[in-house]
Amino acid sequence: MSAFAALAIFLVAFYFIATEKANKVKVVLIAAGLMAVLGLIPGAGVFFAEHEGIDWNVIFLLLGMMIIVGVIKQTGVFDYLAIWAAKKSRGRPYRLMVMLMAITAVASPFLDNVTTIMLVAPVTIVVCNRLRIAAQPYLIAEVLASNIGGAATLIGDPPNIIIGSRAGLTFNDFLVHMAPIVVVIFAVFVLSARWLFAGSFQYNADRVAEVMALQERRAITDPRLLARCLVVLAAVVAGFGLHAVVHVDPSIVALVGAGVMLLVSRANVSEVLREVEWPTLVFFMGLFVMVAGLVHTGVIAAIGTWALDTLGDDYFVAATALLFGSGVLGAFFDNIPYVATTAPIVEGVVAAAPDPQTGQALWWAFALGADFGGNGTAVAASANVVAIGIAARNGHKITFWQFTRYGIVVTAFSTVLAWLYVWMRYFT
Repeated sequence: MSAFAALAIFLVAFYFIATEKANKVKVVLIAAGLMAVLGLIPGAGVFFAEHEGIDWNVIFLLLGMMIIVGVIKQTGVFDYLAIWAAKKSRGRPYRLMVMLMAITAVASPFLDNVTTIMLVAPVTIVVCNRLRIAAQPYLIAEVLASNIGGAATLIGDPPNIIIGSRAGLTFNDFLVHMAPIVVVIFAVFVLSARWLFAGSFQYNADRVAEVMALQERRAITDPRLLARCLVVLAAVVAGFGLHAVVHVDPSIVALVGAGVMLLVSRANVSEVLREVEWPTLVFFMGLFVMVAGLVHTGVIAAIGTWALDTLGDDYFVAATALLFGSGVLGAFFDNIPYVATTAPIVEGVVAAAPDPQTGQALWWAFALGADFGGNGTAVAASANVVAIGIAARNGHKITFWQFTRYGIVVTAFSTVLAWLYVWMRYFT
C-alpha cells in the first residue's frame, strides 16, 4: 500500500511539473511533505542516508560552483567571452551553436557537466542578448551536449561516479570504453542540430555588425580580480580531476574553492549570494525526497528486479534492458538517485555473469543508458535543472516541454547508437 501511495504522489507531482500548472518548487515541497507525513520516507534518514535521501554532495557542489561563478561574473569575463564567440562565429547562428556545443562537450568530461553549464550558460545568455536572438535553443543544445560529453569520463557525469565506485572502474576505464561512442554520438548530434533547431536560427545583419565592431578586451572590468579568480578556478578544476586520488569529494572541493574565491576577491558576500540559484537548490532537495519515497517503499527496486528477473541468463538481452530501461527510467526519476538505487541490482547480475568481459559490458550498458537518459526530460539530470534555472533568472524561460521535445529525440538516437556499440564491442 505504501508503494502505491509513494508512486501516486510522485506521478501527480511529475504531472504538475511537466504541465507547469503550478510552480515546480511548490510542487516538490508539497510532494516531499506528503511523503514525510505519510511515513513514506525513512524519517530523519532522508537527511543522512546515502541512497535514500537528499544527496548533499550534489547540493553543495552546486552551491559552491554558483558562488564561484557569481564572483567571476563581476570581472566582466563572461561579456568578453560572449563578444569573442560572436565575432569568431561572425554571428552565424548555426556556427555559433556548434562552437558553444563543442566548448561544452569538451569541457564536461573534465569539469563535470553541471560545472560546465554554470560557466557556459552565462556566456551564452550574454552573446544571445547582444545579437538579439532567443537564448533558449542555444542553452538547450549546450545542456544536451554536456550530458553527452560528460558520459566520457568517471567525473564527467555524477552517475558515473556512483557506477565507478560500485564496479571498481577507473578514470581510464571510462575513457577507453565510453569515450569512443560519446565522440560518435556528439558528431551525430552536431549534424542533427541544424535540422533539430532549424526554426531557431535568426540572423540580424545590423546587430552582428554592431557586435563585430566591439572590442572584447574592454569588457574586462577588473583584470587583477580576474587573474586571481582564474587561479582559484584552475585549482578547483584540478581538485575535481584528482578527487579519486586525494579522496576528497567534488562537493568539498567546490565549497573550499568558493570560500577561497570570496577571500581573494574581497567580494561583497551578500551580492554574491544573490547570484545563487536558491530555487534550483530547493527544487533538487524536494526532488531527492520524492525519489527517496520511491526508494524506501521499494518501487524502484521492484521495477529493476522484475525487469532483470524476466531476462534469464541471456546477457545481451540483459544489457539491452539495462541500456534502454535506464534511458527511460533515468529520464523520469532523475538519473542520480536512479543509478544509486539500481546499482546494487546491477552488481548482483554482474556477479552471476560467466566472465569479466560480460560483466563489464553490463556496467557500460547501464552507464550509457543512465547518462544519455539524462537528456530525456527537463528534470532528468542536474545540468538540465541548473540551466533552466539560470535561463529563468535572466528572462529566457525554458518550459518543461520546450526542453523535453528536443531531449527525447536526442535520447532516442543516443541510446540506439549506444546499443549498437555495446552489441558490436562486447557481444560479437
